[in-house]
Amino acid sequence: MKKIVLAILLLASATAFSQTSAKKLSFIKKKHTPHQEVAQNSTPSDMQNLNVVYGRIDGRDTLLYVYLPEVDIDLMSRYYEITGTRQGRRLVSNVRRVYPYAKLAGNKMKEFDQQLANIQSDAERRRMMKEAEDQITAEYTEELKKLTFSQGAILIRLIDRETGSTSYQVVRELRGRLRAFFYQGFARIWGYNLKTEYNPQLNPEDDEIETIVTLLERGQI
Repeated sequence: MKKIVLAILLLASATAFSQTSAKKLSFIKKKHTPHQEVAQNSTPSDMQNLNVVYGRIDGRDTLLYVYLPEVDIDLMSRYYEITGTRQGRRLVSNVRRVYPYAKLAGNKMKEFDQQLANIQSDAERRRMMKEAEDQITAEYTEELKKLTFSQGAILIRLIDRETGSTSYQVVRELRGRLRAFFYQGFARIWGYNLKTEYNPQLNPEDDEIETIVTLLERGQI
C-alpha cells in the first residue's frame, strides 16, 4: 500500500534529482505584509518574531497603520463547519500531512516538462527518470512509509489537483502504458485507484479538501 504511494510521488517528481533535499518540503509559508520589514542592521537573533508597524504622529497622538490580511468569511465558515466534527478535524490533519508532497509533485512536473522538451533521445529520457527515482527513493522513502491509507488516498487526489493529471496518467506519461497498468493493478489490491480525479464540484469530500488547501495556501490556517 505504502509502496504504491511512494511510486506515485517518485514518478510525478521525476526531476527532483537536480538539487532537491528533504529539507525543502516546507511549501506552506506565511505571507509577510509590507509592514513586516526587517531593519538592515538587525542580527539573525533580532529578526526572530520582529514585527515592524508603520505609524505617524499627529499632535500628541501616535496613529498606527496595521495591515490585516483579507479573510473570506464564507470560506472560513465552511472551514469551521468541517472542523466541527471529528471526521472533519482528521481530514484537516491528513491534508496538512500530504499537501507538501502533492505540491512537490506539481512543481517537479513543471520542471520535468521544461527539461525534457529539448531531449530527443529516449535513452537519455529513461536515464534521467531512473536517476530521479533512485535519489527520491533515498530521500523520501522513510517519510512516505509513515502515511496512512487515508493520507495516501488524499495524496492521489491532490496530485491530480496540482499536476492536472491523474496519478495513472502521470505514470503512463513518464514510464509507459505497461508500467501504468502494473501500478494500477497493484494499487487496486490495496484499495487505491490511480485514475481517481479531483473534482470539488461533484465530490463533497474534494470540496472540503479544496477549502482546506485554499486556506493553507493563503496562510490562514
